Amino acid sequence: MAAIQDSEYVKICAQLASRLSISLASARRQVDQAAAREGKRDLEGRRAMAQSMLTALDSNDGGSVERLTALLSSSEGDGNFILED
Repeated sequence: MAAIQDSEYVKICAQLASRLSISLASARRQVDQAAAREGKRDLEGRRAMAQSMLTALDSNDGGSVERLTALLSSSEGDGNFILED
């Protein structure tokens, strides 16, 4: 039987997943790993870690958007590069 999930924790992880454009499971895994690194294994600790990660994304002022745009843009000469024939 699956464990009952805290709705507030799932909501924060869903917002984090939406902002990072990843799945909910990946967002929860990232939060769980970050909380485990800091020794916070209880639900309140994981919820606080998820909230702090979300706050850090909000205070980033669009730096991640600019970084993603730079990574997705093709460099000069690489526009016609094909990996497979």
